[in-house]
Amino acid sequence: MDFMDLFFISLGFAVLFYYGVKLLLFSRMLYPEVWFPTPNSFFRFMGEWAVVTAGSDGIGKAYAFELASQGINVVILSRTKDKLDRAAKEIDKLQTSLFIILGETTGQKVKVIVADFTEEKHFAEIENSLKDLNIGVLVNNVGMLPSSIPCKFLETQDLEETITKVINCNVKTMVKMCRIILPGMEKRRKGVIINVSSGVVCNPPPLYTLYTASKVFVERFSCGLQAEYKDKGVIIQAVTPFGVSTPMTGHMKTNMITLSPENFVKSSLQYIRAGDKTYGSICHMGWLLQAIPPQVLHTESMMTRLKCHVKKTTKQRT
Repeated sequence: MDFMDLFFISLGFAVLFYYGVKLLLFSRMLYPEVWFPTPNSFFRFMGEWAVVTAGSDGIGKAYAFELASQGINVVILSRTKDKLDRAAKEIDKLQTSLFIILGETTGQKVKVIVADFTEEKHFAEIENSLKDLNIGVLVNNVGMLPSSIPCKFLETQDLEETITKVINCNVKTMVKMCRIILPGMEKRRKGVIINVSSGVVCNPPPLYTLYTASKVFVERFSCGLQAEYKDKGVIIQAVTPFGVSTPMTGHMKTNMITLSPENFVKSSLQYIRAGDKTYGSICHMGWLLQAIPPQVLHTESMMTRLKCHVKKTTKQRT
């Protein structure tokens, strides 16, 4: 056997090993309850309180409900007080139902904080409101699209104002909330931070440039922060969902791929120990999008079709 034969045989074994490992890693995602088990008391062990930004609707509200159902006090933050109050009443009703079913009370509480995260002025007040709480879970969920209809960067309406709002809401809020809450988790050597990014970070499309760039920041910041604080007992994870039926997505019709917020959150929490980045659901694996060559997404014809498709579906929903 000459050198070239040995080289190609070795290369073949290396390729088989590589894809064998990838297949094994994928199979783990099919059975999170087996590979990444979490006891029923997992989130209660982390701390008495969970803090959820944009917790009055959509994915944030679903996280607040799910964590409350697991016996944790919840702080929900949003800019609309009426929505916050309604969500708080629903959570309180959920806690009452649990008391009736279980025959015991956990003494749970719900706290609301009104904050418009497109502005920066609220963080001192938020920090003061949270300073005496034993916070075990932080869900950085708040986010906004620059425009409901995708468009080129310079075509964005009120561009200067929109740049500030998107960066404040999608980037600064996550960083500032981590700065406020992470020190307590580091001190207690336990805690969970979930930063909600987006599936578009797999292959960022044009026409959503400002939004996708902000979500790439969320993903990269989360992964770096996890490397820094993993040894401190803190779990920091970027969750990158694709289709979820929320106000931001125009309440898309649910199906196998487009999940309700409740189903998505239940699924995503099963992967909380699966690493520094997950898609949150086996239905939201990003390999298909990653397989599309960027040159295809970046053509003018594809951008035109995308814009027309979103306009059409938005008009149908309204």
